[in-house]
Amino acid sequence: MTPTARRSRRALRTAGAGAAALLALSACSSSDSDSSSSEPLSSASGRLSGTVTVFAAASLKESFTTLGQRFEQAHPGTHVTFSFGGSDSLAASITGGAPADVFASASPKTMKIVTDAQDASGTPVTFVRNQLEIATLPGNPDDVRSLKDLTDKDLKVVLCDKEVPCGAAAQKALDASGLELTPVSYEQDVKSALTKVELKEADAAVVYRTDVRAAGDKVEGVEFPESADAVNDYPITLLKSARNTATAKAFIALVRSAEGRKVLTGAGFLKP
Repeated sequence: MTPTARRSRRALRTAGAGAAALLALSACSSSDSDSSSSEPLSSASGRLSGTVTVFAAASLKESFTTLGQRFEQAHPGTHVTFSFGGSDSLAASITGGAPADVFASASPKTMKIVTDAQDASGTPVTFVRNQLEIATLPGNPDDVRSLKDLTDKDLKVVLCDKEVPCGAAAQKALDASGLELTPVSYEQDVKSALTKVELKEADAAVVYRTDVRAAGDKVEGVEFPESADAVNDYPITLLKSARNTATAKAFIALVRSAEGRKVLTGAGFLKP
């Protein structure tokens, strides 16, 4: 073999080895690239983050606060903020453009304000129900035993405003019993009505039994049979204005789950 032929053969071997190395490097690089691109997708799958703003009826304060804490613990990086109040006021705020992701109302009537304004995303679902109870001063010093006893003119009785679900339910129970009651004040939400008794500014108030239970020994509860005819359904819905849809849906799912129902029924709510 001539020197020229030997050089050409050596050059071909070198080129072949270089090409093989280049192909191997390319394959390795491609593999690394695929791995790095799929890794974040895999780890991010199902990951929830960000803030969820929930507008909820005042009677849900204790239960929803507990569920919000559990949600944040189960999904690090999330934060649940609440605005509690009278359902009618919350509904008006939502239709007025207040930013919120979820609305939980104490009655279908107040939820209808939001659905009629087309501010709900999907159909609201009832997740619990609530029943009225009379809250009296500790020890029940005025010996209140029935709804009729509240008509005593010597008693200072507080009711929720008739536009608020607890007030509408109380009025329904009074009407069904043929009773007339003139309260010393109408309050804008159930917590405000209960506070009047806790501060001894009123002798009794018609509130939800969940609120009586939440108040502990600050008040005493008196059940009355007419309350069975004025039970409120509580609907919940995702809002069209929701800025964090996935996380908001996950919170609603928790509320409707077995865990959520356990917290709610433990607070005195009735199953839907």
